[in-house]
Amino acid sequence: MEIQRGAVASVSRNGVYSFTKPTRDEIVLVAGIGVEGDSHAGVHVRHQSRVRADPTQPNLRQVHLIHQELFAEVARKGYEVQPGDLGENLTTSGIDLLALPVGTILRFGPPTSGGTPAPAATPAPARAEAPARAEAPARAEAATGAEAPARAEAATGAEGKALAEAATLAGTASAAGAASVDGVLAGVLAAAEAATLDEPTARAAAAVRAAAAREAAAAREAAVEREWGTDPRPALVVAGLRNPCAQINGFRPGLLREVIGHDEDGNVVRKAGVMTVVLRGGAVRPGDAITAELPPLPHAPMERV
Repeated sequence: MEIQRGAVASVSRNGVYSFTKPTRDEIVLVAGIGVEGDSHAGVHVRHQSRVRADPTQPNLRQVHLIHQELFAEVARKGYEVQPGDLGENLTTSGIDLLALPVGTILRFGPPTSGGTPAPAATPAPARAEAPARAEAPARAEAATGAEAPARAEAATGAEGKALAEAATLAGTASAAGAASVDGVLAGVLAAAEAATLDEPTARAAAAVRAAAAREAAAAREAAVEREWGTDPRPALVVAGLRNPCAQINGFRPGLLREVIGHDEDGNVVRKAGVMTVVLRGGAVRPGDAITAELPPLPHAPMERV
């Protein structure tokens, strides 16, 4: 398995829709959902333009990453950009995000060795500053798998309805044979199966499914070998490239042309970061190591999602 390494430079989260996200001391990843308390967390699309177009689409844009080297690049052209300014959840350093193949698994924290887990990060409590209306959908859609029906039964109103929907999605994915680790990606993979996808999104969903299958196979192998289990670190699956929009010019006039352009062959080049799905939950903090595990050959390049 080919490995690349980098580090987390900054983390950001916002419980309300806005172009930028304030930086935090840590964020908490929720498997199959996104960043706890973030407006873009969920099984189905959360970006407002995508919701207006088709709310049934799977959320392959749960966590947004940008390499901080981009900020230095645009600074040379007079644009001041700081972590979180372009709406990313994770700002990275020392890793070529844009060159990663689709389906790459990004793990956060010190590497494990000999099958023994690294110390698990302690999940942070829900932030008081994140509005309840933003956090409730994320909590509701997180309830997939065996626990979801019981939680849905106990809930009332809109939250109960969302929990019931998540439980149904999990069951649909299981019936369809969706490969996942403990069902954590069941909801988003079921959403992908149920929706009408364009070709790039379909390929991205297939790559996420394949990454989940690799993780599940590793878990089965670890159990056979009587090890402690699979790598416990928080982890993301790279789904594709962010498609920069005109909002970037609203933040800094003219900046859009610096993050999207064309190469010598006329192909579109997108530099505004990558979109990922949460494979394994946990806390991520500035300074955490990033390990990028590339998928088996042949590698497929990222497309816009």
